[in-house]
Amino acid sequence: MKINFGSRKEVLSHVEKYMLKMMPTYLKPIDTNWQPSDFLPDSTSESFYQDIKILKENAKDLSYDLVAVLIGDTITEEALPTYESWLMTMDDISRDEEGGWVRWNRNWTAEENRHGDLLNKYLYLSGRVDMRQMEISTQYLIADGFDIGTGHDPYRNFVYTSFQELATNISHRRVASLAKKDGDVLLSKMCGVIAADELRHAKAYKDFMSKIFEVDPNEAMIAFEDMMRKKIVMPAHFLREMGLKIGQTFGHFTDAAQRLGVYTAVDYVEIMQQLIEEWKIDSVKELNEAGEKARDYIMNLPDRLLRVAERMKNPTMDYKFSWISCLTLIRI
Repeated sequence: MKINFGSRKEVLSHVEKYMLKMMPTYLKPIDTNWQPSDFLPDSTSESFYQDIKILKENAKDLSYDLVAVLIGDTITEEALPTYESWLMTMDDISRDEEGGWVRWNRNWTAEENRHGDLLNKYLYLSGRVDMRQMEISTQYLIADGFDIGTGHDPYRNFVYTSFQELATNISHRRVASLAKKDGDVLLSKMCGVIAADELRHAKAYKDFMSKIFEVDPNEAMIAFEDMMRKKIVMPAHFLREMGLKIGQTFGHFTDAAQRLGVYTAVDYVEIMQQLIEEWKIDSVKELNEAGEKARDYIMNLPDRLLRVAERMKNPTMDYKFSWISCLTLIRI
């Protein structure tokens, strides 16, 4: 039976109770969860320096594009303070310290924080990266913030995070596969466990949005349509290097990802189709005229975007990132 709520705040209160209930399903216990040190050379071990040599040796044959994409992914993960603060600006949420929104936000952030820690330390030890240039880009990304089109609306937030976590899963999973192909088994394992986290988080956000569709289908549908009209942009779309304007580096980063097949326009469409199926968009009931129009737009969009994606040409390499040490350019 559908529950009728009189306001967004009542809907969010209902969803937040569910978030609190589902935290043990979608987040792992801290004491038994993996940590970056589980994968990296142990500085207390007598074999520490030898282990670093092995790590550097295995990293030397990673392709230029793969290193560039890995750095971009790492910077994206390292900008976590922006994402945590953004989630706390949503309208109509409870800021109760023990409430569902606050506790989920903090615990999700804690899990995500390990990703940037792990990849940053790997890149530092790999010898392939100009760490100062990468760190400058990270500081810029946090300082510049972002505008992803959600405003302060939690409905649009859940649409965005459902989509973005699925995209991040794909990116890390593909990097894992390419790293293994290039002979870096350690990097492959690291990206694999990060991808698994992202998939689990995507399932959570999709589930939370499903609850909104159950009790407020019209506004949920309109929020989904609005985010699809705006197009989902990645959290790092303001990415830049020293001396460049906001967003100038992001296009080069996405070109590298497209060339490698790490994340493509076709992937974008397939994620959209997955969300349409997950939220059973074709069978949502009790829609008003605006809701029906929103549904029609959503249902027709994947085929249209797929035709565009299939006509897109693969970008050629025409850019050298300041992040990648000039000493490794001979390996392109």
